[in-house]
Amino acid sequence: MSQSAMHRDDPILRWIRDTAAVRRGTRMTKILSPAQIAGHLGGWLPYGFCYRSCDLTHLTEPGQLSMLRTDGAADDRVAFALRWRATDPSDYEIPGDTAHPGLAALPAHSRIGAMVLGTGFLPSTDDLIPEYITTGFADLPLPANAQLLAHMPGGDEVVLYTYQPEQHGWLRLAGPRWRGLLGELPGVSPDREYVPCTATGTAKLVGTIDGKEYEAVADPPGEFRVRALTRAARYPVQTLSRRAEQALWRGVPCWVLQRDETWARLRLLRPDMDALGVTGARCYERGVYEAWAPVDELTDHHIADLAYQI
Repeated sequence: MSQSAMHRDDPILRWIRDTAAVRRGTRMTKILSPAQIAGHLGGWLPYGFCYRSCDLTHLTEPGQLSMLRTDGAADDRVAFALRWRATDPSDYEIPGDTAHPGLAALPAHSRIGAMVLGTGFLPSTDDLIPEYITTGFADLPLPANAQLLAHMPGGDEVVLYTYQPEQHGWLRLAGPRWRGLLGELPGVSPDREYVPCTATGTAKLVGTIDGKEYEAVADPPGEFRVRALTRAARYPVQTLSRRAEQALWRGVPCWVLQRDETWARLRLLRPDMDALGVTGARCYERGVYEAWAPVDELTDHHIADLAYQI
């Protein structure tokens, strides 16, 4: 039933899928290509398709994990991954459900990677793995101590880098044994740490203390604090929200990922055939569709604050 679109509305299947909940602090995993590893070292944030780490513990070999890659490629030699802790359940949704009815209907020539079944489970004849996407395919601010990993043949898991939000950078943990592996990553130097990242993300956490606003850091499940280099200044915030830039282009809701005075790079919140036809958006990885648009064609261009309950 999990592998057939005709069962996507079956009440028993939905009941089973609802038991796979994301909670604050749940460890999430996204399987990456070498180029995506380099992108995250340069400042990319988590977005798109991801999975609960606990649902992948039986997949230990690179060949098994490669089916979760979003670029449609495979590698039996090594599988890379980003692992982080969920800041809030509202940051995740089920692909192909009522929020994304058109995602499962996208034809093969308009997508990269496996089709979206709409049942909430990964297309697989052997495994029952619940899928998630970041809500609206949004960028999510990285929480403290996120990790970039390599899964090697034989089941070895190597932590390559760990994220330190106060420095906005990745500290290298892999030792000399893994120098050759790091050297194979495109544009990555095995001799350096990425502090700070070369780019800032498109989303950030904002907190308030007594009505004053500060950039915030999440250390889930229970710590949300002011981003500060000195430990004594890392006060707990009283409110917390995720701040991102949104707009409409030709009536299609989009995240604004990058812009200057003339052009803006956009990502579709709810990709379907109508939205692709209007915007001409291109698929960059599974479920992720982006396009460039003239800034003066954007409407309802605003900064959105998406509040969390803490």
